[in-house]
This record gives sequence, C-alpha cells and structure tokens, in this order.
Amino acid sequence: MTEASAPEPLAPKASAPERLAPKAPAPAPTAPEATDAPEVPEAPEAPEAPEATETPAKAPTSSTSPAPSATDTAPKAAPLPPAPQPGPHAAQGVQPPAVPAYLHAQRQPPRAGGQSPWQPWQPPAKRPGTTARLRPAAPSLIRPAVLWAVLATAVLSALLLGDGLGVNLLIVAVPAALAAAFAARAAGRRLRPWTAAWAVGGLALLAVPALLDAGWPTFLAVVSAFALGSLALHGSRSWPGVLAGSVGIFASAVPGIRWGWRGVRERADGSRGRWGTALRTTAVAVGLLVVFGALFASADAAFADLLGRLTPDVSFAEGPWRLFLFLLGLTGALAAAHTAAAPVRWDGLTVKAGKPRGRMEWALPLIVLNLLFAAFIALQLVVLLGGYERVREATGLDHAQYARQGFWQLLWATLLTLLVIALALRWAPRGGSRDRTLVRAVLGTLCVLTLVVVASALRRMDLYVEEYGLTRLRISVAAMELWLGVVFVLILAAGVFGARFLPRAIAVSAGAAVLAFGLISPDAVVAEQNVQRFEARGTIDIDYVKGLSADAVPALDRLPEPQRSCALRVLQYELRSADSPWYATSWGEARAGEILRKRPVTADRSTCYGLGTDGVREGGRGGSEQDHDDYDPY
Repeated sequence: MTEASAPEPLAPKASAPERLAPKAPAPAPTAPEATDAPEVPEAPEAPEAPEATETPAKAPTSSTSPAPSATDTAPKAAPLPPAPQPGPHAAQGVQPPAVPAYLHAQRQPPRAGGQSPWQPWQPPAKRPGTTARLRPAAPSLIRPAVLWAVLATAVLSALLLGDGLGVNLLIVAVPAALAAAFAARAAGRRLRPWTAAWAVGGLALLAVPALLDAGWPTFLAVVSAFALGSLALHGSRSWPGVLAGSVGIFASAVPGIRWGWRGVRERADGSRGRWGTALRTTAVAVGLLVVFGALFASADAAFADLLGRLTPDVSFAEGPWRLFLFLLGLTGALAAAHTAAAPVRWDGLTVKAGKPRGRMEWALPLIVLNLLFAAFIALQLVVLLGGYERVREATGLDHAQYARQGFWQLLWATLLTLLVIALALRWAPRGGSRDRTLVRAVLGTLCVLTLVVVASALRRMDLYVEEYGLTRLRISVAAMELWLGVVFVLILAAGVFGARFLPRAIAVSAGAAVLAFGLISPDAVVAEQNVQRFEARGTIDIDYVKGLSADAVPALDRLPEPQRSCALRVLQYELRSADSPWYATSWGEARAGEILRKRPVTADRSTCYGLGTDGVREGGRGGSEQDHDDYDPY
C-alpha cells in the first residue's frame, strides 16, 4: 500500500533498488528503454518525461519474488551485479541515485560539432560578443600622478590653444603623454619598440605647426600625429587593428571620464585635508604672482612688454571658448590615460579569409594584367628614349598636354593596383610551397611593373611643372604618388621576408611621409620653383604666389621690383595685423616678419594693377585707391 500510494515522482527511487536487487531478474525487458530516455526532451512538452520512468517500476511486479522496499534493501547492500549499461559509479560499488529520465540529457557529453545538449534548468550558453572580446578588464584606481598630468593638460589647453596653432600644440601634448605613460606604468605595460616609434613620430609631427605657417601641411601633420598617438596607446599589429586603432582613442572618451571621476571622488573622501592644503597653497601662489607681477609691470615698460608676450591674454568675453578648450583637453588626456591603462584589443577584430581559388583560375587574370602593364611600360620607354615625336604625330598633343593627360590616369592605376593586390591575396591558393611560389611570382611581378608606372607618372608631372609651374595641388599629388611607390616596395619586402610587420610598416611610412612633406615646407618649394622659372623665362603668376603663406617669403624676396612688392603686399598686411603670442607664432611667420621689417614693400596698388597682378581681370574697370577689390586686403 505504501508503494501504491506514493506520488508518481517518487516512483524512480523505488525502482532503482528493484533493478539492483539480487533476486530481481536481470534481463528486464524495459531496462534498455530507460537508457533511451535522453530522447524524451525532444518532445514538445517536457513534463511528460516522468511518465516514461514508471515502466521500470511496474516491470518487477510481474516477477516471482515480491519487490522489497527501499528501506529494507538499503542495509543489505551486496556487490552490484553487472548491469546492461553500467554507469561511472558501478565499478566502485557505489549505488548512484536514481535520476528522472528527462534529466539524463544534462549528463550527456557535448554532441558532434561542439554543440552542448539541451539543459532544461539552465539558460543556453552564449558566446562572448565582439565588445566583450575587445574590451579588457577595468583599470585600477587612477593614480595621483595621472590626475595632475591630466589637470595640467586641461589648463594648458585653455590658456594656449585659443590664439592659434604653433608650438603650443607640442606644449599641451607633453603632459598628456606623461599622463598616458604614468597610467601604462601603473597597469604594468612595458614600452615596446613599435610603441616608441609611434609615440616619437606623433610628437615629431606636432613640431610641423611650430615650423610652418601654411595651414594644409599643418592639418595633415596634426591628423597624422593623432593617429600615431592612438596606435602607440593601443599597440595594434594586424590590418583591422591598425585601421581601427588609429582612431580607437575616441572609444575611451566616455570611459575615461568615468574613470577619472571615480578616482577623484574616492581619493577626495580619504584625503580631504591634503586637498584643502593644495588648494590654499595654489591660491596663495597665484595671488603673489598677480600682485607683484602687476607692480613690476607698472614699474618697467620693458618688463611689462615681456610679461605681456609671455602670459596668455584671457578676457572675460572668451570665457566660454576657454572653458570648451579646458574640457577638450581634460577629456583628451583622460581618454589617452584610460587607453594606456586598459587599451581596447582592436586586434580581436578578424576578417574571414576568402575561399582559396585554383591556380589557373587565380593566376590567369593577373598574368593578363601583367602583360598589359608590360606593354604600356614598353611604350613609355620608347617615349623616354626619343620616340616622343612619333607619339605626338599620332596623338596631336604637345609635350605639356601629353603629360597632363596621363598623370591622373596613372595615379588612379596605381591606387587600383593596390586594391587588386589586396583582393588577390584574399583569394590566393594556399595549398603548399608551390602555391606560395606562384603567388609571390605573379604579385611580385605586378609590384615591380607598378613601380615603373609610378616613375612614369612622376616623370609626366615633372614635364607638366616645367611647362606651367608648380602649385600646391601638383606637389601634393606628386608626394602621394611617391609614397605609393614606397608602399609597393614594402609589399615586395613583405613577399620576401614575411608580412608580419607590413601593416605597422605602412602606418609608419605614412607618418614619415607626412613629416617629410611638412619639413620641406611645400609653400616654400612652390615659391622657389616659380621664382626660378621667372629668372629663366621672365614670367610668373603673381596672382597665385601672393596667396601663399609666410613660408614663401624668403623665396619671393628674391624677385625684382615691382614683382617682389606685388607678391608680398598681402603677406605684409597679414603679418602686421596679426597679434599672435609667441606660442601661437610659427618660425615661418617670425622669419617672414623679420624680412619684411628690413625690406618693406614699396609698390602701391596702382603699380600692381598696371602689371595685371592685382586680382582684376583683363579688360576690367580701373579705379582709385578707394575702389573695392576682393583680392586686396587694404
């Protein structure tokens, strides 16, 4: 009666001793059915599974001996007889607890393919997302040295960056770099050669605004310095890592603010006395400087002039702008320090490899492309060796038109060749050493032929500049074409020595190219070339050269009058009207101002108008000095 009145979930417990009792018949017909219970979870409704376990409990009731209860058989445990499918406890003589059939699925090993079986009491396991794989553990509490460096960066940004760009960028970058170095050291990160190269390159690029007055090389240098600094903080090495790591510091802006605020709050709670002492000391020092500085400035005019040049001119009206610069410097320094302490692992971004193609399917299009490059290069060699007259007869183009027509096409051909190489490497055959040899031979030949195309493009630009002169656009695209040639040389080196360092090497070459482009002073080179053409041919485009920056003044100063004065009138007015402090004045501006103070311009507007170099088109209406001229700043 006890067994009959027991609830159905307890039936498995009573059936376990009956199967293991010595007097029970071993070959029970329903025993194998219990091992098939893991298939029950595949049914639509899981609660129906316990009903399947009632079959082993009913089978022994039809045997010749009565089924003993669990209480009577527990003390009389005997060595276990061999079971049809013994579990892991049977070899040790230990009675395993009975488990309902619908729970056997949790004990199963993983299925084929790495998939885990169904587990009714646990949620399905989730793979870590992309963010979890990229984001490292939270950094430790921010150090006081990092906080002071961040505060110095914010204060210097508010005081120095509001008057222009010059050496102030380098001054602001130094405490920000120190904050990142302190944070990296506290996190246990070591300085590696690539990190040092990127950091030094970024700081060197910030010297370009201190040297040049031209805005476009300065913009390229600042952007490149930001990218190299971000790479130095992340330490990326793969293609996705280098591309994402160059702008990855933006991802640390908000976490950096939270990290800094948490550190300030926790440290302020435990050291309120020291914070009060520091604030009082700072206030006393600032008060003494203000009082005695004002007294000394009123006592000596020279000292007042020196003090006015050294100290920033901060007015109440510039308060919102200075506050924005303060917050910008604070956020940037905190982001740099947080990145140094806990960099995002951008190398965790992976690109799925393309499906390898067969040798003939992969190589045939590239071999045809190599033949086309070879035919084009053969024609270029004919032109360079004296066959230009035949080409001109066939095309009807003169020397300059022929050069101008081909340069831009060759530049695009060079860029598209890089894309072709990237796609070819994605689908290249990867069967063994013979496939690697085929890939190196085909792509190496394409790189060598492309280098000849780069040389042809540069030669065309040289012919065009010789005919029409040098401009900012022409020197820029020529510099870009030259850098693309360096990229192809690096690809060739990677094919010989391995491509492990190729992403970082190309990033360093880009930074070095921007630095070299800034150091040669493009505006000075443009002015120098135009002055040389004037000395050789007697013609110069004054309307163009007078729009150059102060970097062009030393070269334009060699022109005879009145061309010199007409070329420098605009620059002299801009330099005299500018009132930039020392930290926002470049070396090019200072040198140009010194030259124009010694030799000011002498030609007036009417003289330049007579030369047709005052921005008035031929046939336009003349006028007096009071007439408006959009090209004349006076």
